Amino acid sequence: MTTLIIRYPAKASVDSGAAQTCAFALVGDGGNLLQQGAAPLGNLGDMVAAARRVTLLLAASDTALLRMKTPPLSGAKLKAALPALVEEQVLGDPADCVLAATAADDEGMRTVAVVQRAWLEVLVKALLAQGAQAVSVMPSQLCLPFQPGAVSAALVPGDAGFDLVMRQSQFEGLGMTLPAQPQAALQTLRVLAGEQPVTLYVSAAQRAQLAPLAAEIAHLTLEEDHWAHWVAGARSAGLDLAPALGNNGASARAWQRWRWPVRIAVLAVLINVVGVNIEWMRLKGEAKAVSQSMTQTFKSVYPKEPLVAAPLEQMQRNIRLAKASSGEAGGDEFVTLSAAFGEAMNVLPRKDIIASLEYKDHALLIKVKPNTVDGTAVQQLRAALAGRKLDMQEPVPGAWKIQPLSAGGKS
Repeated sequence: MTTLIIRYPAKASVDSGAAQTCAFALVGDGGNLLQQGAAPLGNLGDMVAAARRVTLLLAASDTALLRMKTPPLSGAKLKAALPALVEEQVLGDPADCVLAATAADDEGMRTVAVVQRAWLEVLVKALLAQGAQAVSVMPSQLCLPFQPGAVSAALVPGDAGFDLVMRQSQFEGLGMTLPAQPQAALQTLRVLAGEQPVTLYVSAAQRAQLAPLAAEIAHLTLEEDHWAHWVAGARSAGLDLAPALGNNGASARAWQRWRWPVRIAVLAVLINVVGVNIEWMRLKGEAKAVSQSMTQTFKSVYPKEPLVAAPLEQMQRNIRLAKASSGEAGGDEFVTLSAAFGEAMNVLPRKDIIASLEYKDHALLIKVKPNTVDGTAVQQLRAALAGRKLDMQEPVPGAWKIQPLSAGGKS
């Protein structure tokens, strides 16, 4: 997993018509540098799409950092209040700006970053169009090394001069675009830093060029610039401008990535729902056809009898009544069951075991006297009943239920 860090030039140099060359670095999760170079933003499409995250370091001259005290508000309320809080310190309409605030310190002070909305949207949309998976935007001045009691600065050569970047404290910094005049740039830096010592990060070639000039300026130290400074600073800046763009930020891209999977999932669910409903309608039609067929069969056999129950149940009842009328007892009739039970009891050594006998729901319900039969006798009686196609169940100890095998669920 990699992060692509892009240092974009100042808007002033872009507006002047100069080539938009961007310094970039590709780093791993551990901060190790994998690749570095400089190229126009439009030529970085493959790297942008392959990286897990793209971090854009916005030019310090394009980002104003305002230090102010704010009331203790929740995140949503603070976001709504920021335009009114910065109105007196911003030229133009705050609604045309992207505003992002750091967490409040112990004294309730915050740093509010202000960037022109139209300019930031152009940059972020350009990255999203190239396939960026996630985009974060950091002010360059907060990505310089933080040195308490001193000023960190960088003099970045660009296509239209120098981009001066300064970090004065943890959440304070500024930047400006200067002409390509090294001595004037160093003097400007010294004036802006006041009496604080300054560490200026420059490239190896710049260091050799600026060393004689820096020696004449008090409390100015030159250090060689490395991408490690910017990588570490970007991870600890604590101020990301991308979320303040709302739906125009990286979240829009995240939704686009899931658009087709979501559509496919919805289509699959729709197909399954339609299939289940079609199958249900087919089974419902078959059930209706079977019911109509049974009704027709019943009416053909009993044309004068009204159908008052399910056709199958009413026909079974009629068959039992017909058998009873002809003198034939059904297998679940009281006489048949009691006679078969009496014959089966011949296998028992004792016959005086019945405390009560009841006929209910086409079954004999028998309660046995306590301590009159043992387990062996019960097994003998069950076997004798099975030979007569009867089932014997014992729902509770001492209570038997005798019914035909088919009714008991056996065959």
